[in-house]
Parts: sequence; structure tokens; C-alpha cells
Amino acid sequence: MKPIEAWLEHLRVERAYSARTLAAYGREMTVLADPLSPPETLAKIGEAALRRSVAQAIRDGLSPRSVARRLSAWRGFFDWFARHGGPPANPARPIRAPRAGQRLPKALSPDATAGLLDQSPDDVTPEFLAVRDHAIAELFYSCGLRLTELVTLDCVWSERDGRRSKAWIDLPEREATVLGKGNKTRLVPIGATAAEALHRWLQVRSQFVLAHPQADADALFLSTRGTRLAPRSVQSRIETLGRLRGAPVRLHPHVLRHSFASHLLQSSADLRGVQELLGHANISTTQIYTSLDFQRLAAVYDASHPRARRRDGTA
Repeated sequence: MKPIEAWLEHLRVERAYSARTLAAYGREMTVLADPLSPPETLAKIGEAALRRSVAQAIRDGLSPRSVARRLSAWRGFFDWFARHGGPPANPARPIRAPRAGQRLPKALSPDATAGLLDQSPDDVTPEFLAVRDHAIAELFYSCGLRLTELVTLDCVWSERDGRRSKAWIDLPEREATVLGKGNKTRLVPIGATAAEALHRWLQVRSQFVLAHPQADADALFLSTRGTRLAPRSVQSRIETLGRLRGAPVRLHPHVLRHSFASHLLQSSADLRGVQELLGHANISTTQIYTSLDFQRLAAVYDASHPRARRRDGTA
């Protein structure tokens, strides 16, 4: 097996990286390997060649974040390569990506979120889709889930035919066991409103499964074909839900996750608690929401405080 293929297989099997992450890393490694001839020349790549490649990517318009992702993939590969017959020095380590401006996540206000989720299902959407999509949106906002975390949830914990649940809900206890990044599990509470929405969905789901014996018996959220709902389908349905209910921004799962985190911090200021609920490995990732909350407070100050504006009416 070639070095790059072996490294990607290592990430898949031993590090439990997702298919999307593996595909992204594979693309970055293609950029590294394409100009080369035999695989052995990977061992001869030096820092200067990598710097030229990065400089060219920046000239071609690659964003700082994309450059950083590319360098991260290269560093990871050469660290692994050094332990498997490659050169001991990692040529990508000394290279730093250009600084990227901090991009704050979008979040709905508490009033906008309530207005979005409290609306009754419209009359044109079939009950199966309407009840399911509402339960999905409520669960995203109630638990701050990532998209992949939501679609892996089972109705209950189960073990049958050699398969054991990795993530599931316990509706009587109003808890969800979530499978996060790095194959790490965490327990998150389910709010009362989300629990009610899930209860309605499970009733509809039970009727659907009775009528469709081939349907997935474990998956919490099913497609109209009876299969586990795919991430892309969830994205599409959440966007449709936001459009039908007049969301002030283009709605996608991460908007609801960001709203969950922002609203919790506004109410509790418990950064560590929010970090645990979100499943962030590093608290610095969670701290971005404190900046988001400060921007909201600054806007309120500018609009309301008598000394925030000059006498001519400008800020």
C-alpha cells in the first residue's frame, strides 16, 4: 500500500475519522502528490518545496482557512510517515498559514428561535415530514447537536444481529447519548419541548414502521423510503423548514447549534458547561460564543444608551 493510502487507512481504522474528513484530507494529499513521480519521492520533499506550493495556492486565491487545513493534513501525514520509514524531520512543521480573520457563527436571537420553532406545521407538508422535521429542529436546538451526531441517533439502545447502538435517546429520562468527534460519547439533556416533539414523531414513526416492515428498526429519523435519514437530506429539510417559517437567515443545522450555545452563555455564562454540552475538546473553540454574545450586547448598547451616540445622531 502506498504511504498516503496507508495513512488515510490509519485515520479511518485507528482514529475513526469520518468519511467527509478523510475525503478532505485525501484531496489535500493529492495536491501534495500530484507533481511527484514515484511514491518514494515523498521522502525527498523539503520545506522549500512545500513553501512554494503554499505561496502558489495563496496567489491562486486559496483562503487562509483552506491553507491552514492543507498544512494540517500535510503535518499529520509527515508525522505518521516519520514513524513508518519516512524522513524523521517533518518539512511541513515550520510553515505557518496566513492569519485568518475570526469568523463568528450566525445565531438566531431567542425571540427569532422561539418564533421559528413555536409555529404549527403548515397544511401543505405531509404529516410524516412535518412532524419529523419539527422534531429534528427542536432536537438540534435543545441539545446543540452536530449534523452527524443527530443522524446516528437510534430510538433506544439496542443490540441485535451483531449490531450495538452507538448513540441513542432515552425519552423517559429525557437524555441523549451522542457519538461525537473522535468516536467520543457524551450525555446531553433533552428539553421538555424537544421531548414533546420527539414523542409526537415516535408515534408517527411507529405507524410508518408498521406499514413498512422493511424500514430501519433502529434509526431515530427515517426517510420516506424507510432508511436512516442522510445528512444531506437533513440539511435540505432544515433549510426548507426555515424558508416555510420565515427564518431571518438561511437555516441550516449549525445555525441551531450556534443558537443553542449562544443562548446558554447569555443565560448562564458557564463556559465549561457549554463546552461539555457541545462536545468541544478545547475550550478555546467554545470561547468564540463569548465574542458572539459581546457583539449582541454592543449592538444593544449602541441602540439604547444615551451616551452611545453623538449629538448629530451618528454612532
